[in-house]
This record gives sequence, structure tokens and C-alpha cells, in this order.
Amino acid sequence: MRCILPALVMAAAPAAADVKVSDTGFVVENKAIVSAAPDTVWAALVAPARYWNPDHSYSGKAENFTLDAKAGGCFCEALPGGGSVEHMRVVFAVPGSTLRLVGGLGPLQSEGVAATLTWTLKLASGGTEITQTYVVGGHMRVDVPATAPVVGQVLNEQLTRLAALFSRD
Repeated sequence: MRCILPALVMAAAPAAADVKVSDTGFVVENKAIVSAAPDTVWAALVAPARYWNPDHSYSGKAENFTLDAKAGGCFCEALPGGGSVEHMRVVFAVPGSTLRLVGGLGPLQSEGVAATLTWTLKLASGGTEITQTYVVGGHMRVDVPATAPVVGQVLNEQLTRLAALFSRD
């Protein structure tokens, strides 16, 4: 899997990820406000091929990402030669409001972690506030204080790319 962090953050990016590390894991929270209705944001959120950076994929192609936004649905990636990756599994979906997935992203996939990514969409003045929260706990062989901010940056980048679909130009 490629995991290249961008040298520059887009000018319209949400604030840097809020990352809290503890003895048992870490929490990442990112927020953005966009000038679109929650249902419109939802439609983009559940189409990760529209915004997921292919640098953070196994195939190198964003168009290989799919998300079946219902309980039990897969956030998956098709691989060349017929292979596939399940990045996360949907456990809660309320269109236009909340999407919750479980699974370890990137280097966390091979660790003994329980991880939950929640996207919350809330009507805000002139648009939608998007909150992205990733809670990770369990046994990790990685250096957690060093890894958590990198995970935060990667998730913040995905939120930034999603928000850019609704730029306030």
C-alpha cells in the first residue's frame, strides 16, 4: 500500500487533525463546513471514488473504491488481477446524517485493533458541518504516538478532498 503524505495541505483544508493519544489507543477528529445540504454531502461521502486519494490505496486508483452504505456493507477496493481489500465494514448508516464503519485502516489493518470511523453530517448555517471521528484501541506493534498523527493527517486529507467537492467559489 502506498502511504504518501502530501507536502502541502490544500488552502481550503479543514484545521489540522485533532489527535489524542492514550495508553490504550488514540482518537482522531476532523471537521469541515461545506456549502451543500446534508443529503448532497451524503451522496458524495458514500462514493469514495470521488474523493479518496489513490496514494492511500493498494491499487493506486481511486476508481477502485466502493462503499455499500448499509449495515454489513463493505468499504472495499478492487485490486488488479481480481483481488480485493475490505478496508472497513459498515455498522450504522442513516442517510444524510451518520455513517459508521469498523476496521483498521492502512497499517492498522494487520494489528490487533478495534477501530471505528464515524462521519456525522449536521445542518449548519448555509450548509453542512462534517465531523469525522476515528477511535482506535487495542494491541498495536507500531509506535502509537508517531503513527496516530500520520493517521490523522491521512484522514484529514480525505475529509479535505470530500469538502473540496463543495468549494464555496
